[in-house]
Amino acid sequence: MKLRNKLLYLYVNKFSMDKKLTLSLDGTIIESAKTYAKSNNISLSKLIESYLTSLTKRKKSTANITPLVESLSGVISLDEDFDIKDAYTDYLIEKYK
Repeated sequence: MKLRNKLLYLYVNKFSMDKKLTLSLDGTIIESAKTYAKSNNISLSKLIESYLTSLTKRKKSTANITPLVESLSGVISLDEDFDIKDAYTDYLIEKYK
C-alpha cells in the first residue's frame, strides 16, 4: 500500500463516547505526527483531538474590547478610496530617503 493512500483512523472523544473518524493524509505527515506523538508520550488520536479542540475553541472565543478601545472607535474617518498599503508604502519611501 502506498504511503499517500494510507488511511488514518482517529477516535474523537465527544460526550464520553468515542467516534471513529477516517482521514486521508500524506504519508510523510502521518509518520511525522506518529514520531511527534511518541516523543511526547501521547497517542496520535489524543494529539489530533487536542489540535482540533484548540482550533474550535479559538473560533468561539471573542475578544473583549476594553472601554478605552471602544471610546477610540470611529475617531478617525478615512476617505472611501484610501488605500492603507499605498499609504504605508509612501511612508516607507519617505522614511528611507
